[in-house]
Amino acid sequence: MEKNIPILKPYEFNKYHFGDTEWIPPFATFEHLFQFNRIEAFRDKLKFPIPPHRKLVYDFIFLTKGKSIRSKGLNEYHFSENMFFLLPAFQISTHTFLSEDAEGFYCHFNAEILEKYFPHHSFYETFPFLTFAGNPIVEVDFASKKWILNVLERLENEYTKPELNRFDIVSSYLFSLFNELNQLVKPVETTTKNAALRITEKYKNALSQHIYKKQRVTDYADLLSISPDHLGKCVRITTGKSSQELLIEMIVLEAKVLLQQTNLSISEIAYRISEKNVSDFSRFFKTHVGMTPSEYRNMTDFT
Repeated sequence: MEKNIPILKPYEFNKYHFGDTEWIPPFATFEHLFQFNRIEAFRDKLKFPIPPHRKLVYDFIFLTKGKSIRSKGLNEYHFSENMFFLLPAFQISTHTFLSEDAEGFYCHFNAEILEKYFPHHSFYETFPFLTFAGNPIVEVDFASKKWILNVLERLENEYTKPELNRFDIVSSYLFSLFNELNQLVKPVETTTKNAALRITEKYKNALSQHIYKKQRVTDYADLLSISPDHLGKCVRITTGKSSQELLIEMIVLEAKVLLQQTNLSISEIAYRISEKNVSDFSRFFKTHVGMTPSEYRNMTDFT
């Protein structure tokens, strides 16, 4: 992750999740390390769509009822009952929809609570759904659901204690949960079409991680050790878009994050994300978003 990229800390989440409401969620004092809540307890207070942002923590949602739409980088995912959506730290995300009947669990955690008690285990490499490149959706089958709900309820019980000091227990529950989910991850197929899909996903993940320094398609082709033409064909086959269009989408997405998540001037944002002057950047942004950077920054309703 590049330096100086804006990252939301847990105490800064309220603006993004609850808008300008005067309601204050009852977060615990250790929320910077671990938070666990029932979705139905907060569902009616959430303000959708939640604009693009990055978090310092990992998080996941497990729905026991209802439907939701959330993005990971440039990919949008629809998920519903008995499905997890897991997001790695530092990954850009937008949460656009949660049905009125949604129920389930939300959790975020700081990597350090796992690293402290499992220091010799690289959990973000072991669990593909917690990586930038991994599929964030894991579907739970009937045989696994009872055990998974038991672990989630144990995590909830730990969180609701007046003073949480048993992070060793929390880490163990999380580690056990992720190991169980690992057994439910579907293997990647190896057809020609999926080979193109894998290249496209690698391209999208590279865009998420390097957009501040690499802003040409040829740079990413070099990074992936393929020709620009081959990259373009793979992207076109799997998305119907050009590799340049995806690059532009990533620049726009990052610009939205900077406009909403920082106090940087528009000229500073223009240089940081596109190396354009402020006039060229404003025209570029309006062409692709339909409003100027200033208008987007001043929005309170993202619908």
